[in-house]
Amino acid sequence: MAKDSKRMQEVRKLVDKSQKYSLEDAISILKKSPHPKFDESVDISFKVNTDSKQGTQVVRGTVALPHGTGKKVRVVVFCKGETELKAKEAGADYMGSSDLVEKVASGWCDFDVAIATPDMMREMGRLGRILGPRGLMPNPKAGTVTQDVQKAIKEVKAGRVEFRMDKQGNIHVPVGKISFEEKALKENTMSLISAVRAAKPQGFKGKFIIGLCVSSTMGPGLRMDFKLD
Repeated sequence: MAKDSKRMQEVRKLVDKSQKYSLEDAISILKKSPHPKFDESVDISFKVNTDSKQGTQVVRGTVALPHGTGKKVRVVVFCKGETELKAKEAGADYMGSSDLVEKVASGWCDFDVAIATPDMMREMGRLGRILGPRGLMPNPKAGTVTQDVQKAIKEVKAGRVEFRMDKQGNIHVPVGKISFEEKALKENTMSLISAVRAAKPQGFKGKFIIGLCVSSTMGPGLRMDFKLD
């Protein structure tokens, strides 16, 4: 059996896996834990009690984190004509129409968020099998299919993130970096929890969120004691 590193031994002293923590205590423990030599992401994980096989029970949405994620977001915009100039002025990292579709179809996916104007969606249909599995396909429900590309770009760059449950009913979302102040991490987390609650499918009965955990990239996962419904 491999021996734990000194860092992990120190982490284990701070965490009781049998215990659930308040949001404040969980974040405090993550901040106190020894860290590797990079600025780790802090992630929130939900377990929701809906059936992913039923389209009406898929949980997804977006949320504007008040303090952003701390990550530089690379945005690509699929658009035509004058809208390309507007996208560039708003801070898009890449923009284009048919040429950009061809580039992605060839395997290029060096971006974090894709935005598209409605008139580009017909051409982008062929990219579904490439962008879909990566969670990058533009979608009207996520605000990434829009004519107002400038607004969408600014919101994404400012900290708007998308969340969506996977087939096992899990939702994983970054809420900042370990270097953030505890207050900022707490406020980002509370905004995310509110957004996920608001995304509860209409007509769903029973306990909606059945588990909540916070973790850092190389740190412990801490179960939270939180009133979820």
